[in-house]
Amino acid sequence: MLLSLRLLLGAALAGTFLSLYVARLELCDPPHRLMVVMVAGFFWVAGKLLLPGLAVLCRQWRLLQGAVTLTLALLATCWGCPSLFPESPRWLLATRQLEKGRKGLRALAEGNGVTLEDEFYSQEHLLAAPSLPLALPRSWADRAPLVPPELECDGAPLPRYHTLGEVFSTRVIWRNGLILGFTAFIGSGIRYCFTRNLAPYRPQFYFSYFLLAALEVAACLFLCLTVNRFGRRPVLLLCTILTGIASLLLLALTQYLLNWIILTLSVVGIACSQAVTMLSIFFASEVLPTVVRGAWLGLIMAASFVGKAAGPIMDIQNNRGFFLHHVVFASFAILSVLSIMLLPESKGKGLPESLQDGESQRRPPLFRSSRRRDHLPLLSPRSAGQACEAQDYAHLVTATKRMLRSHRRTPLRERQLLLEPAPGGDPQEET
Repeated sequence: MLLSLRLLLGAALAGTFLSLYVARLELCDPPHRLMVVMVAGFFWVAGKLLLPGLAVLCRQWRLLQGAVTLTLALLATCWGCPSLFPESPRWLLATRQLEKGRKGLRALAEGNGVTLEDEFYSQEHLLAAPSLPLALPRSWADRAPLVPPELECDGAPLPRYHTLGEVFSTRVIWRNGLILGFTAFIGSGIRYCFTRNLAPYRPQFYFSYFLLAALEVAACLFLCLTVNRFGRRPVLLLCTILTGIASLLLLALTQYLLNWIILTLSVVGIACSQAVTMLSIFFASEVLPTVVRGAWLGLIMAASFVGKAAGPIMDIQNNRGFFLHHVVFASFAILSVLSIMLLPESKGKGLPESLQDGESQRRPPLFRSSRRRDHLPLLSPRSAGQACEAQDYAHLVTATKRMLRSHRRTPLRERQLLLEPAPGGDPQEET
């Protein structure tokens, strides 16, 4: 009975964390999106730091459980007060819940002291908003039309929800979610390879616990200072590379290194792995469409929790097979470096709303070139129209070369005669 209750509590906490994370993200504009998420991370770390003090005050685990439950019960007040925890208007409009979306937008506008005309909340304006998934690729349009005629009621479309099965039929969205889930799994799973080196230091529990919390704060600060400046993908790539290098050095040279070097590499690896996990979840929430963001982000967080479970499993087995565990996760870290290069960049961009918006994301070039390139479709035309343009351009180049060649071979006397006025008085044009 106790085990089932613990499982139920863990599932409820995971759902609460996911709902709050998505709601914070969708209510923010692009410049403040990262800062709001990182500030919430600071509150999360503050709760970790206050938990040991609360345990000392309560003394008994029943009192501690009651105190934690009482603080969680305060979240139930948000259910009856929409102003404290409003529904995301972005998700309401993306799923075509126009009436609820209209109320949410009006509440946000009035809360910010902005008065908008009634035409802004009209159905025509909301349907014409760019956040609505009005069109889908041809491969989906035949299977799942957005608003069939039989689903319209009094001129208002019925809500349109999407499932994970539709995401698996995509290419870009499914690939981005898989890569970011893989990096989140590695960032959480490889952390045990570094925290194991903290065991010789006393006191074991307090030192490792508070050091992990302090390094999580450092990772949040590092992301706040770098991600908005350099971009999501470069910072994630840098943190993954540093995590892999620290892991490989500890794997190969632990018995030859001094204790303080091992501790330094472990601290760097823990901080970078925490940054990889946090940035992977944040990056995924920006590249996934609104219509499936909650479901896919839940899967990515589940992958990170599975990686985090590697630590207790190794403790139960008394660290048997730790070398293999370290080798596997170090190899995965190097493999993730190659896969991160396939991700798009979401810095300064709006959140994708529909599946089509998620499919239109493309990765930026790895290196920027200052040379001017000829973008005319001379090679590998994709369509018949581009092939005709390329062929016409090639004929034009050939004709120009022939004209210049014949012009060079013409004697000087003949060129002057061509430029002299004709008997009619009009000069002849040189051909």
